Amino acid sequence: MQGFAAVDGVQLVASFSRRAVTVDDFVARYGGVACYTIDDLLAIDIDAVYIATLPDSHAAYSIAALKAGKHVLCEKPATVNLSELDEVLAVLKETGLLFMEGMKPPFYPLYTRLKEYLATDPIGRVGYVRAGSAVADCPPDHPNYNLDLVGGSLMQIGIYEAFLAIDWLGDLQEVQTMGRFGETGIDMFAIFQTKHAGGFSQLYAGFDLHGKGDALIAGTLGHVTIHKNWWNPVRATIDYLDGRSIEINESFTAGGLNYELEHFCNLIKTGATESPIIPHQMSRQMIDMIDRARAQIGLVYPLEENQELRVKNQDLDE
Repeated sequence: MQGFAAVDGVQLVASFSRRAVTVDDFVARYGGVACYTIDDLLAIDIDAVYIATLPDSHAAYSIAALKAGKHVLCEKPATVNLSELDEVLAVLKETGLLFMEGMKPPFYPLYTRLKEYLATDPIGRVGYVRAGSAVADCPPDHPNYNLDLVGGSLMQIGIYEAFLAIDWLGDLQEVQTMGRFGETGIDMFAIFQTKHAGGFSQLYAGFDLHGKGDALIAGTLGHVTIHKNWWNPVRATIDYLDGRSIEINESFTAGGLNYELEHFCNLIKTGATESPIIPHQMSRQMIDMIDRARAQIGLVYPLEENQELRVKNQDLDE
């Protein structure tokens, strides 16, 4: 809502939460109508829905909103797995509406300015990306530790690193992963390296170590360091092979989510069905990377077991 308040031409009409006390408190603070079922929310005359629930419900709410004729901005990760995302995109294809994953880093002023600068003073062909973050101060009752709610370091943090690797290196080809689990069954720390059409990445995510949170992007003529926290970037250093060093500083306002929201609203106005910055294929590749990484360490969420059982029953019925 801090970012929302900084965007012109938008209005909060209604809010819904699975917990009544949550939506009551939210509406008391920010205004609008409190809804106690998703159907009540979607029956209201609104243009778009911002889905900021936990990942276990992203697909279901996205599909419901699209079927109700609403554009959708859904927080990362867009869905629990690639299969779910393809279900959402299949519904989207029938509607002609807009669906966008809320992956915030590329919309920050620093990231935009960095891309613009490198277009005229490049670091050559990018062939390597290193990035990661580990936060050791999440409270013990945080949803990140909840297996049923699709917690874990790969899903909650690693999805950001997946974006960075794909954005600079292109199509995903291979994934290699190691990880360890915590008491609640989620991955507490994971390290994964990937091969892309343009090169290689080394990435990490965790909840019980304190990681630096910067990023390195290496090319044939130089490299970029996006200083911590790279996903909320304000400073980057470009070091060139010829000895030059360029500093780029660009602050952000209103918490940073205002930039992706403004982009989303502009897409609605132009009648777009996807973002050119976070296109559907990028969302597919990001969650595919996390799917492959989870498969290699054996992380399966309970709702996926139910999905598999449902598919088997459908096959038997057919």
